[in-house]
Amino acid sequence: MSLLIRDAVHADLPAIRDIYNDAVLNTTAIWNEQPVDLGNRQAWFSARQAQGYPILVAIDAQNSPVGYASFGDWRPFEGFRHTVEHSVYIRDDQRGQGIGPQLMNTLIERARACDKHVMVAAIESGNAASVRLHQRLGFTINGQMPQVGTKFGRWLDLTFMQLILNPGAQPSASPSE
Repeated sequence: MSLLIRDAVHADLPAIRDIYNDAVLNTTAIWNEQPVDLGNRQAWFSARQAQGYPILVAIDAQNSPVGYASFGDWRPFEGFRHTVEHSVYIRDDQRGQGIGPQLMNTLIERARACDKHVMVAAIESGNAASVRLHQRLGFTINGQMPQVGTKFGRWLDLTFMQLILNPGAQPSASPSE
């Protein structure tokens, strides 16, 4: 499949919203239970831009977004400033076509370019395809938390994975030092 990976623009937000809402309504990839409107995705887009963080889209031959990926702060404390948590979502009719790895490889390079040190993945433990994808990209499982979430009337387990982006790198001083 011929794909273009590029930075998202405002015109991509309806497709991003639709991909997100499909995951909300039909999967355990997102533990939210209510679909979002375009205003929600616009606020999310603006927040990522304000942080200097990318939102990438995979565009097919028909110039349609078929997936997206982004990262944001893992935790909102200065000591975690070198760690990000990412998300990657593929349109339901395009899953299993190799789009996820393409988005993830580009996203990982962008995180390195932002001087991030660790990328964290929080994956519903039953999502074996996502766990395998992350393992192929070099992520390691660092923890599992049984029954910390719920969706579709059942308990969900969470698997934490991480990728050290810049092994051997030294942390930069905090802004206050």
